[in-house]
Amino acid sequence: MIENIQFDERGLVTAVVQDANTKEVLTVAYMNQESLAKTIQSGETWFYSRSRQELWHKGATSGHTQQVVSIKADCDQDALVVEVLPAGPACHNGTTSCFTEVIQQYDKVGSVDIISKLARVIEKREQEMPEGAYTTYLFDKGIDKICKKVGEEATEVVIGAKNRDAEEVKWEAADLLYHLLVLLQEQKVSIYDVLHVLEKRHEEK
Repeated sequence: MIENIQFDERGLVTAVVQDANTKEVLTVAYMNQESLAKTIQSGETWFYSRSRQELWHKGATSGHTQQVVSIKADCDQDALVVEVLPAGPACHNGTTSCFTEVIQQYDKVGSVDIISKLARVIEKREQEMPEGAYTTYLFDKGIDKICKKVGEEATEVVIGAKNRDAEEVKWEAADLLYHLLVLLQEQKVSIYDVLHVLEKRHEEK
């Protein structure tokens, strides 16, 4: 509850804003009691500007509002994570996230983040249909071709598994996921709706 939040000596609490679908951290801002109350009441993010010393409604001028999905406090109640569905870039520089400057990069690792990135690329391919792109070819051929490719790649995964070939399974599973995303885009079914079904099934157990 809002009355349990531990605001600092300036009356502020740190708010980490995170994309509810991709889980990407979009920005870090500050809220006071009034902006937090407005956020809860309106269902969109409101913050407190330390430089201007006033409340501001994210997207009021740019249109890049943030629909709030959830607000969570940490164990000490002195920091918040605000999960949102953004209507546009979070950063004033026009980027999806404010966190674009890499200070240090060690080994690359696999991340579910690639699912959202790939889904966006596939959506853009369908809209623009660039010549020579394989995704354009699939959309041009239509649902029968896309369904055939999903079936073929699923079979390849099964064959790799039966052969106990982990390397083959890895590559064929990647092909299957890609073609499944193309199929979902053709059907106008969001991958996030599919993930929501999985979440609901998990919660019911």
